Amino acid sequence: MGGLFRLVVASCLTIELLASQNTEPAYKLDPNAWWGPECTKYHNDTSIRPFEIVFHDKMIADLRYRLNNHRKPVPPLEGIGFEYGFNSNILDGWLQYWAEEYPFKEREIFLNKYPQYVTNIQGLDIHFIKYRQKAYAHQEIVPLLILHGWPGSVREFYETIPHLTSVNKSRDFAVEVIAPTLPGFGYSDAAVRPGLGMHEIAVVFSNLMKRLGYKKYYVQGGDWGAFIGSSIATSFPNEVLGYHTNLGLSLTQKALSLTLFGSLFPSPVVDPALADRTDLLSGHIRDAMITEFGYMHIQATKPDTLGIAMTDSPGGLLAYFLQLISTGTRSYFLNLEDGGIDKYYTRDQLLDNIMMYWAPNSITTSFRIYAESLNRRTLALGISEIPTPVPTITIHASDEIAYQSPLLLRTKFTNLLYTTNIDTGGHFLALEMPILFANDVLNAIAEFRNWHAKGGHGNGELLPNNNG
Repeated sequence: MGGLFRLVVASCLTIELLASQNTEPAYKLDPNAWWGPECTKYHNDTSIRPFEIVFHDKMIADLRYRLNNHRKPVPPLEGIGFEYGFNSNILDGWLQYWAEEYPFKEREIFLNKYPQYVTNIQGLDIHFIKYRQKAYAHQEIVPLLILHGWPGSVREFYETIPHLTSVNKSRDFAVEVIAPTLPGFGYSDAAVRPGLGMHEIAVVFSNLMKRLGYKKYYVQGGDWGAFIGSSIATSFPNEVLGYHTNLGLSLTQKALSLTLFGSLFPSPVVDPALADRTDLLSGHIRDAMITEFGYMHIQATKPDTLGIAMTDSPGGLLAYFLQLISTGTRSYFLNLEDGGIDKYYTRDQLLDNIMMYWAPNSITTSFRIYAESLNRRTLALGISEIPTPVPTITIHASDEIAYQSPLLLRTKFTNLLYTTNIDTGGHFLALEMPILFANDVLNAIAEFRNWHAKGGHGNGELLPNNNG
């Protein structure tokens, strides 16, 4: 059975690679594409306006009614953890907590702890956090554009922002964080017409940074933020001083070919100590592709149908999100009845994140990034094939959904300075391990600055004493 599976997957990948080789790149991104209502195109407001999150009493009352009057779910099969999805045995406890114990007004105050703004970019009001601490006179303020993904939000960064922006006399720089909400997520407007995928969002965020007065900046991204960050580094290399990601992936044809080759013949493409993270045909990636990627397919094909259900049922939204957060945090949580959800996060942290979708009614529009990015049009742009010279540093958590070796990453990131592999952590690294995450980003910025100070020398050679 294992040999047949390998043959089938290898054949499918080969066919896809050949198909992609016949796709002529059409790298055309309109920096002025208008994603808002056409009637607003000639009345564009370029102001930057303060913003506060508000949980209105009417919304809270409606939410509590839905939570307290949900239909009783079917019980799970005997002896099952999260293998079939969210375990309904624990649903009542979560819904009761959300309705009766989650302190809505206290959390509203907490979510407004950092200065927030909106500004209209290409027809969309984009919500963002902009925060820094007071620096010493000798320190340069450096802007960091930090990007979330799905099912995350800027809420993922609340615990790490104090560490990212901490001021240390020994450093010659201090960080100003700019954390925007992706279009269609949270409190950022959604596009009113098709076509706003990850590469188009990269243009929106490049324009956002220009609006804020930043000609050059650093970029950090995970999940969709990693793909958008990679696109920014590719399309606007003269703007990006360095790119750090906790989901380092190259989607070049060469990288995909080498990934397949490394699965069939592990040496020398794959480090034996990391083989289980990389093997498409028998390891961690295969298991994730078979058991955990179903959500991706439905969101990439019928996002609005799924969105109708999630918009109407807060219990359904909670179950959907927590199941994904569970398996994204540790793969073995799949076998636990409670999904291990409380092991690394508090209930308020996770409900804060869900509220970033429920309160502004943005779950349907957040799904659409999959449909707008995972399609032939995006592939035809050819941006994934274009190498970027931007200096890049990656960190790989042990339970991240995918891993690529430096050899594969350099097919896209020609100046990959180093990679760090850690033996813990999952997909939501900034939320799970905020101090470790912040330290890695700060070390990366210091290394980027050193690289530029030396004239950009090094050509992506691995630095000593780093895993990779």
